Amino acid sequence: MQLNYSFIIPVYNRPDEIEELLSSFKAMATNLNYEIVIVEDGSTATSKKVVEHYSASLNISYFFKENTGPGDSRNYGMQKAKGNYFIILDSDVLLPVNYLNAVNNSLENNYVDCFGGPDGAHASFSNLQKAINFSMTSFITTGGIRGHKAAVGKFQPRSFNMGLSKKAFLASKGFGRIHPGEDPDLSIRLWKLGFKTKLIPEAVVFHKRRISWKKFYQQVYKFGLVRPILNLWHPHTKKITYWFPSLFLLGLAVSLILAICKTYLLLQLYLLYFIAAFVLALFDTKQIKVAVMALPAILIQFTGYGTGFLKSTLAVSLLKKAPESYFPKLFFKRK
Repeated sequence: MQLNYSFIIPVYNRPDEIEELLSSFKAMATNLNYEIVIVEDGSTATSKKVVEHYSASLNISYFFKENTGPGDSRNYGMQKAKGNYFIILDSDVLLPVNYLNAVNNSLENNYVDCFGGPDGAHASFSNLQKAINFSMTSFITTGGIRGHKAAVGKFQPRSFNMGLSKKAFLASKGFGRIHPGEDPDLSIRLWKLGFKTKLIPEAVVFHKRRISWKKFYQQVYKFGLVRPILNLWHPHTKKITYWFPSLFLLGLAVSLILAICKTYLLLQLYLLYFIAAFVLALFDTKQIKVAVMALPAILIQFTGYGTGFLKSTLAVSLLKKAPESYFPKLFFKRK
């Protein structure tokens, strides 16, 4: 099958990010034909002028719609796209020059209807972005929970860097209304329909994560809220590893209480963990300041995710609350 690629990029009030992303498209080295579909999700600060600037050098389609969230905007873009294989990106990523060649080579050698690629930090990113990137991707944190399985089958792609065939889109009807969590939900539904997913390790994007400490906490807190809802919808996907951030948080609280009582063993184990995390971050980033900042990033990540996970587990698993009515901010309404 000849693959014709359509990049689907929803954007909400981020014209500067679209400028940087399109610039990276222009620098991409490939002989493959592709189109770019920009979906403006009800923005007040639109990317229209940016798109017009690049329209002479890139094959771009631009659509403006009412604000219905990123999942629905991706579905809208896939409905408008001309290709038979969609590559979904967030607006806050940059593409390496070999990105599309890496995707195409992998699919030609081992075709699947859905793939995901990893994310990394570009040299130009701020120290905060690099520290958060380490926290979000390292095997020593919840990056390990997200998984990096290269084997075909059970890798759950994330929508900042995700491929989906037109066939799989039509069969699954695309993304649901929950956000975040719409991407693992789609992966699980694809598995149920008989489609396979895989990680393409070479298909890396540079993920800016337009974020502050506060926004980072809010993001991972929502991730924690969503996971028990996904477990409720898809109980066969439950894993003990999803409990790790909550157990980490509870264990840290116990270690501090024991330290007050002059029992330090558990606290010393946590200290060893953070020392190991610092060493890994230093090895990974080669920057002492970033390695130091990675420690609060990890603590915020575990605290946000663990707190959200416990709250949602109590609500939907123990109290049997309906997720959409109890957590309405996690669901976009389609118009």
